[in-house]
Amino acid sequence: MPSTPDSLSSLATATDLSFAMRQARRWPAYGLASSYWARHLWMPMSVFAMLSLLLMAMGGDQWLADRLFAMQGNAWALQSSHIVQDVLHAGGRLASKSGWYIVLTMLLASLCVNRLQRWRMPLAYLLVSTLLATALVGAMKRWTHMDCPWDLLRYGGDKAYYGLFSRLPAGMRAGSCFPAGHASAGYAWVALYFFFDRAWPRLRRWGLGIGLALGLVFGIAQQLRGAHFLSHDLWSLAISWTVALILSRIMLRPNPYAPAGLARA
Repeated sequence: MPSTPDSLSSLATATDLSFAMRQARRWPAYGLASSYWARHLWMPMSVFAMLSLLLMAMGGDQWLADRLFAMQGNAWALQSSHIVQDVLHAGGRLASKSGWYIVLTMLLASLCVNRLQRWRMPLAYLLVSTLLATALVGAMKRWTHMDCPWDLLRYGGDKAYYGLFSRLPAGMRAGSCFPAGHASAGYAWVALYFFFDRAWPRLRRWGLGIGLALGLVFGIAQQLRGAHFLSHDLWSLAISWTVALILSRIMLRPNPYAPAGLARA
């Protein structure tokens, strides 16, 4: 029996609906009470809040810095060491910048090479997320007033310690060590988790691991030099993760009626 226009229309509608339902299952719900936001926002922020309380309000920062300082003979002996200063600090910063320029080059190539077009939006997301995360951390360093450990009387410096929400005495020069800028050059790459979640889901945990490992190495290097407390690194991680998460919901949301392309299978 020949197909009628009505039957063809019904078949097309059913096909579109089926495809949309498959795509919806591939992408988590957007409600802030959904399990996706619980895993990616509320649980990480709860851990961040508890660790911030432990480090900043209960003396955890000073407890760890005291031991690093004593380990080096009550001095920041590693402050100018070749490995910590030249390789992990200067070299790490150069490596992070090089990674960003590699992503930029790939994004520009995707504008010209047809086979790279499907990577265009994930690459644009990764480029913007890493840049914005480090820029926000840099801006916060100018807004806050906290000093580096090496500036403090407790560790051989000439300044008293004032917490994040303390008011400085009139005429006292504000510090610019919070959050940790160098650690953010590593933690900004936690955006690789969402990049791979969109482009190659099986690798998303590897992407997260890369970002966390880079941030940890950069952060520990600076703590050994007396440049930062652990909480400075923690806040850089929280900022980087939040930026990556929010931008992923803005830039990587797939069109349910577009070809599946890079969507999670």
